[in-house]
Amino acid sequence: MLNAINMFAAFVKPKLRAFFTKENGEVNIVAIVVLIGIAIVLAILFRSQITRLLNTLFGQVEETAKDAITSTD
Repeated sequence: MLNAINMFAAFVKPKLRAFFTKENGEVNIVAIVVLIGIAIVLAILFRSQITRLLNTLFGQVEETAKDAITSTD
């Protein structure tokens, strides 16, 4: 029984060490967090301009929709 546990430990130990030392995914996670942070800061800085743009766009969409409904072709 002890021999089987030692064999299992000898097999698992290198796999666990490789798993915990591999850093492939961490750089991507950090990059995503930084990009989200930049997007939030830009949204806060340009909030009034974004609001004006969206109000203008939705106003044009509403006018176009009203024209499409009321037009008699």
